[in-house]
Amino acid sequence: MPYITVESGALSNEQKEQLIKRLTEVSSEIMNVPQEFFTTTIKELPDKNFGIGGKTIDVVKAEYRKKHQ
Repeated sequence: MPYITVESGALSNEQKEQLIKRLTEVSSEIMNVPQEFFTTTIKELPDKNFGIGGKTIDVVKAEYRKKHQ
């Protein structure tokens, strides 16, 4: 039974539903396994729990917004 897991920041309910639906559809097509066999989980973590280049994601996002206003 294939298992899909996504780790991300906060997502809306609509985003979660779309991710689960589309990831399952595409994976089923590529793997030639019925969609009913897939399990999908989404693990949401605060931006302060992720880091890129030695900075937390909330800092990276703030810097990006400041540069691209």
